[in-house]
Amino acid sequence: MGIENFYTFIISTLFFIITPGMDTVFVLNKSIGEGRKSGIYATLGVNSGIIIHTLLGALGLSVLISKVPSALIAIKYCGATYLVYVGTMALINRKSKVNIDSSSHRNGRKTNSYWSGLVTNTLNPKVALLFLAFFPQFIVPEQINNPIPFMTLGLSYAIMGTIWYITLSLLASGFSQRLKTNPKTMFHLNTISGIVFILMGLLVAY
Repeated sequence: MGIENFYTFIISTLFFIITPGMDTVFVLNKSIGEGRKSGIYATLGVNSGIIIHTLLGALGLSVLISKVPSALIAIKYCGATYLVYVGTMALINRKSKVNIDSSSHRNGRKTNSYWSGLVTNTLNPKVALLFLAFFPQFIVPEQINNPIPFMTLGLSYAIMGTIWYITLSLLASGFSQRLKTNPKTMFHLNTISGIVFILMGLLVAY
């Protein structure tokens, strides 16, 4: 498959994934604030973004983008703006009362969690740069221009990430059931979530 030291890759990837970062905060926010299913959909969205980064890297587009400073800056600020938007909407809607038992509301919430995770990860240029610096270390030099090894490593990364974040979602969602019984607690949780997303956006920007 053109890959060397695959077990070292697995161990290194595990450390990358379990280290708390933007994706971890995003999934935990969704899991605690909106429940288990929203956390799982957020997980699928984040790791769909990983697949997109993998495809771009395998096709060489990530290398091209990384060599064009204006493209990286544009992607960075788009991602930052989106995170600030998500945080702002959370603060604006924190007092709104919605029928959480409504089927259409549940489906809309899950869909939003998926797309938010996808956009957040895809517009994070740090992920693309990480892949460009990390993956080639485990590809046989003669196969460095072959997209298959890069795709294999990216899929492995996404599978491990999915397993880890789903586990986090299941553990964190237990708190959401208790929190939903207390409107004041949910209000404060939504406030914290909104502030966290805005701070994440500012960190991405700067």
